[in-house]
Amino acid sequence: MGVRSRFATMVEAHRVLGVLQSSVATVFRSGGALVDGQNSRSFYMLSFRDLGTRSCGFIVSLLLLDVCVSSGQDHWLAGTGRSEITPTEPLMMAGYASRKTPATQKNIDLWAKVLFLEDPEGNRGVLISLDLVGIGRGLSQRVCKRIQDSFGMERGQIAIFTSHTHSGPVVGQNLAPMHFMLADAAQQKNILAYADRLVDEIETAVAMAIKGSRPSRLQWGSGKSTFAVNRRENKPYETVDERRASGTLAGPVDHDVPVLTARDLDGKLFAILFGYACHATTLASATWDGDYPGYAQAELERSYPECTAMFWAGCGADQNPLPRRKLELARKYGVALAQAVKDVVASPMPVVEPELSSNYVETPLELQEIPDQEQLDQTVKSTNQYEASRAKLLQTQMLNGGGVPSTYPYPIAVWKLGRDIDFVHLGGEVVVDYALRLKSELNGTRTWVAGYANDVMAYIPSRRVLAEGGYEGGGSNVYYGLPGLWHPESEAKIISVVHEHYSKMNREKP
Repeated sequence: MGVRSRFATMVEAHRVLGVLQSSVATVFRSGGALVDGQNSRSFYMLSFRDLGTRSCGFIVSLLLLDVCVSSGQDHWLAGTGRSEITPTEPLMMAGYASRKTPATQKNIDLWAKVLFLEDPEGNRGVLISLDLVGIGRGLSQRVCKRIQDSFGMERGQIAIFTSHTHSGPVVGQNLAPMHFMLADAAQQKNILAYADRLVDEIETAVAMAIKGSRPSRLQWGSGKSTFAVNRRENKPYETVDERRASGTLAGPVDHDVPVLTARDLDGKLFAILFGYACHATTLASATWDGDYPGYAQAELERSYPECTAMFWAGCGADQNPLPRRKLELARKYGVALAQAVKDVVASPMPVVEPELSSNYVETPLELQEIPDQEQLDQTVKSTNQYEASRAKLLQTQMLNGGGVPSTYPYPIAVWKLGRDIDFVHLGGEVVVDYALRLKSELNGTRTWVAGYANDVMAYIPSRRVLAEGGYEGGGSNVYYGLPGLWHPESEAKIISVVHEHYSKMNREKP
């Protein structure tokens, strides 16, 4: 760690301590002054409501001492944290409209997990994985605001991934016309309370990750797992086993399994981050379950004690785990995915240089076929409860002075890990075409493309899928409350923004 980074930390220390001295400084909730030889960069967790000048001077003195001790180090700081997010109250399940009864039982717990990274120049990032169907824009903003306030991080340094399990709870206003707007008052209260709890649990996990950060070595690799099937091209699903056996499965797929590992300087493995492009829809019961991503994480944590395994969903909006609907299949797919990860971990893995850069932008994507007031007044009377719910949602937006939006602020992030890994984070349920195209145009298996990231607002079809139509092409937009279909140029715009960030980040590399 160079002196420049430590100096930047001290400058931030003076700023933060100034905030802490105010009588309203309550945002540092996590407790404990984390100032020691290894973790002084993580002192953002100070939770004192009112620090005196002597305490401030003591902390800054320790930081100065740490500069002298740590100059010249050249490694990552990395740490993990976790917090259980299984609902404790009866709560409606998300993902399928047919389930009307709140869930009360679980097969396995649901988790919020965090990987904290910092490079020698003081560039930081937190990667958050959630065993949830998705997260909406409003709740995502709340999570990021909490992390920004509590730990001094910027929006571009925060990545939120959801596994898209369909055996988790309704998450705030996500999929509102399908879930929240049709729930009774008691359930709405529970749903909102769970969203509040989720923000707290994520903050706890981030605090744990920062506190536990240590000098580390990151490595990467890529494996394969083949249970994902293109769900648009292989109907009826009952024929999938036969087609698989005969080699006649159709449609584009992405069977890559990107893997990132973190080890301490003694070689102890303590974190695995991995991804896969497939819907987490093996199960459709009324029991809490992480589906195959949850079982994959559990299997890896069983195989590597004291290791935190984290999953991110790729561009699997048009991919299903097939066959499905049996608990043993969810476990089978999870174990198969975990084995693909273990095969990578057991092989020689290139080292990720300790360099981190990240960019985040919200780019306006155009919508078409926007309804007017007269159309909404008619649709709100529809016998289709989901169409009626969406119309009510849009009417509320109009009454609040916002009007029916003709664009959506679509989140796109690009992180560069070392000089090899380009990690693209796309919002929404992204079809596989995006991952295949970006890998082809950028860096092959060194390009990782996550969907379901930061804001899951709708399906994101490619131009091809949009033209073909169907559920992924726009039929699902009603359940998310999106007022219309995406513009045909949406794919081109998303790809262009990714390329722009990719080129900018590579130009900035010395």
